[in-house]
Amino acid sequence: MGFGTGFAIYFIIWWVVLFTVLPFSSRSQADEGDVTLGTTHSAPANFRFGPIFWRTTLISGVVFGAYLLITVVGGYTLDDLISLSPDFMPSGN
Repeated sequence: MGFGTGFAIYFIIWWVVLFTVLPFSSRSQADEGDVTLGTTHSAPANFRFGPIFWRTTLISGVVFGAYLLITVVGGYTLDDLISLSPDFMPSGN
């Protein structure tokens, strides 16, 4: 796998993990009891992107490492992984 391909895969994993991690430990303005005029009640209060960024980067690194371990070291391809999954579709016979 080339650097560009690896970076693209990591970038996609990072964005998926970001949207998974974003709601954790987030308190809304309604939860805090301090709603700023002109914002929705569900808007985050005291939003800090730094901890979310580092948490996302760490989790993405672990997921990408597992991906590298399975594909590069283990030698599995996406077709191999799909063939390992159970067949949920009825055969029609």
